[in-house]
Amino acid sequence: MIKQLSVFLENEPGRLVKVTRILEDAGIDIRALTVAETADFGILRIIVDDPDKAHGILKENNVAVASDSVLGVEVDDKPGGLRVIAEILAEGEVNIEYVYAFATRSRGKAFIVLRVDDRERAVEVLNSSNIRLVEQNEVSGV
Repeated sequence: MIKQLSVFLENEPGRLVKVTRILEDAGIDIRALTVAETADFGILRIIVDDPDKAHGILKENNVAVASDSVLGVEVDDKPGGLRVIAEILAEGEVNIEYVYAFATRSRGKAFIVLRVDDRERAVEVLNSSNIRLVEQNEVSGV
């Protein structure tokens, strides 16, 4: 499992600057991110090298933040990598709620971050298909 932080931001100029500056000043490296937005607010989902430290420093700075565990899988960084994972999960009747990905420093590999409706079933299905799951310590070192 990988720890993901969800940061709630008002949809106005400078809010992303504030969060990224806090993380930068604390020496925290963002490995991956995605933003879901509405007219009034956005949810910044981030994977960082030190999620516990990031969570604490954001809270100290009055930033609304939550922590959650998400699945991480390693795939070959080539066309079709995501399709393979999506197909395995679909055949296992696991719904993907959202997904994003990031390249690694490991040549030819990428990490896919998944939020699914049934995490235990997803782990079972992925393991049975010999898909390598990624742990937080690997994300911290990429």
